[in-house]
Amino acid sequence: MERSKVFIGVAWPYANSAIHLGHVAGSLLPPDIFSRYHKMRGDRVLMVSGSDQHGTPVTVRADKENSTPQQVADRYHEVNKKAIEDLGIEFSLFTKTHTENHFQVVQEIFTDLLGKGHLEQRETLQYFCPTCDKFLPDRYVEGRCAKCGNENSRSDQCDKCGTTFEVGEIADPLCITCKSRPEMRETRHYFFKLTDFERPLLSYVQGSKHWRSNVQLFTRNWLESGLKDRPITRDMSWGVPVPLPGSEGKVIYVWFEAVIGYLSASKEWAKATGNEDAWKEFWTDPSVKGYYFLGKDNIPFHTIIWPSILMGYGGLNLPYDVPANEFLTFKGEKLSKSKGPSIDIPSILKTFDPDQLRYYLASNMPEGKDADFSWEDFETKVNNELVATLGNYFHRVLSFTHKNYHEVPPFIEGLGAEAKQVEEAIAQAMAEVETNLSTCQFKKGLKAIMDLAQFGNRFFDACAPWSLLKTDRAKCGGVLHLNLKVVQALAVLGFPFLPFTTQRLWGFLANDGALGEGSWDLVRKDLNVGRALPEPKPLYRKVKIQREESAFSGFEALDLRVGLIESVDDHPNADKLMVLKVNIGRPIQLVAGLRSFYSKEELTGKKVVVITNLAPAKLRGVESQGMVLAAEAGEKVKVLTPAGPAEPGDRVNSGLGSGTKVLTFTEFQAFTLRTGTVLNDQEADLGKKVKADTSGLVKASQAAFFLPKEGADVALPLFTEKKVSIGVDGDLDNGAKVR
Repeated sequence: MERSKVFIGVAWPYANSAIHLGHVAGSLLPPDIFSRYHKMRGDRVLMVSGSDQHGTPVTVRADKENSTPQQVADRYHEVNKKAIEDLGIEFSLFTKTHTENHFQVVQEIFTDLLGKGHLEQRETLQYFCPTCDKFLPDRYVEGRCAKCGNENSRSDQCDKCGTTFEVGEIADPLCITCKSRPEMRETRHYFFKLTDFERPLLSYVQGSKHWRSNVQLFTRNWLESGLKDRPITRDMSWGVPVPLPGSEGKVIYVWFEAVIGYLSASKEWAKATGNEDAWKEFWTDPSVKGYYFLGKDNIPFHTIIWPSILMGYGGLNLPYDVPANEFLTFKGEKLSKSKGPSIDIPSILKTFDPDQLRYYLASNMPEGKDADFSWEDFETKVNNELVATLGNYFHRVLSFTHKNYHEVPPFIEGLGAEAKQVEEAIAQAMAEVETNLSTCQFKKGLKAIMDLAQFGNRFFDACAPWSLLKTDRAKCGGVLHLNLKVVQALAVLGFPFLPFTTQRLWGFLANDGALGEGSWDLVRKDLNVGRALPEPKPLYRKVKIQREESAFSGFEALDLRVGLIESVDDHPNADKLMVLKVNIGRPIQLVAGLRSFYSKEELTGKKVVVITNLAPAKLRGVESQGMVLAAEAGEKVKVLTPAGPAEPGDRVNSGLGSGTKVLTFTEFQAFTLRTGTVLNDQEADLGKKVKADTSGLVKASQAAFFLPKEGADVALPLFTEKKVSIGVDGDLDNGAKVR
């Protein structure tokens, strides 16, 4: 009997920084569980993805690092490829978009659609920065989302509410490079005529009743609002060149060419197998179902745009299912590479085992709604569920059996009722796991496995082998045999979720070979009675989170805010002091010792950082209602200032809360604040190298940091509540004190 074939496409992560927990929970772990399950069932699976190397996030990172897009893209491709492999996520091929093969496939489809009349060249308005003297791709323009008010929205899509924008629709646009307001200028681009596919798309979506409700809703909203033709070329040099004369300096838009990567990767995989036509089995056979795993912000590109491209090209399978996940958030905010909090995989794997991460993310997967990540929840779930329920059951059964029998004991007559109980529990778990994994309900599938583990613990306690051993050794061996059958079933059922530890468990049960392809029916396999049992070792270890929050908890006592200096006067009674009128969301007066370092004109209109919960004090007869933070190194003093867009009153507590206690000046002086240079996503130089989550900061830029104590080897970068880093108004030596 010929095996079924399954195609799995996985959203392509941008190669601009290390992948984080959000990528794994949203689009990387679900397809791996799904793929492993199908391969265990004996199905043939082609699962492809790769690094999206052409997006503007890559060029933005390259600009910040003063390097080339290819250097950035290739570096992070290798970083992310290794992180994916270290997590046990198995692709048929994980490639990248900057390859000759991808260029050829994309350009072929572009040319084909053009020849069929689905592409059309038109005059269009584009953002143009007169200061930078160039057209600006979408991520080079930020502004305010007209729908939700997000002040730092990208010009093409708001990360906060998911609204997409055409050029010119974002409010208050700014060039991210020079912070000036761009103009709208005409340029010529090719448009993909989405309107050609409105009717077939509607029929296609109506026939996809099995899609998740969030996917259906998102897609229907797009269709009901009316499809618009979209430009698929842009004015820049990094990307897939438009394959037409006269189109020099134009590339194919990343949103159009990245989805074609599913096809180009399949062709690349086929060539690597030695059969260049092998990809056709998964793309032209109508019995093959294609599943696309992604985050919710990618839904329309896979339910509207990619199907339209495939319809226009013809002869290839449309996506069967698009099981898009919601977002994994951290303290309510979307995990992000470029904005907000990020917990990157290479760093976290230095501390935690991959199956610990896989278990937690599978149990907390954002399938129907956003799920929040916290270190406390991670610690609780790993210790109370993975270790105390699953791992504890494994070790209790294996260690007791090994200690007292040294081999797999036989089943004996007289345990029919117990055997039936075990068989029914295994059969129920197997059926539930099959139903849920085949329909991409991974949390429910994992719950069925954990329910079987809980049954196993109760059954082991009810059998009380420690008592039976003293009175009936044969019966004791018989009940241990039944418990070993439950353990073996858990090993097989758990393999798609926990491949590293269940493979070791398989060996502890005196089994040969490896779990994987074609091994699903081993759930009910007979035990190897009489075979020597290896000495078992605990498969899971408890975790103890060394929380950054606890290390930096003292920072919560400070209420730091962005202030706009509206006016500056000389202090009437002190030569070195100035009197500042500052807007921190409300007007306050500050006295600052900046007269020797700044002119009144230099300070007026400048955004600074103010500690607002400092006890008011009179300085030479003038009241000061707070203090401007400034860094001092030798004879140089520079105020702290936001490194990007910030409004008066924005909090600067980097997400840890805001202080409410009124502090004395002496109490404030006990806090350790320093300047430092960002080295990479995990380190900064504060006069010495320290660990710091600097993933949102520009490499080689100078920023302000909080240290839990003098000489600490960890530091917390200062951010506004909108995730704008706090920098220094000029260059200072690393480690300069902030006062």
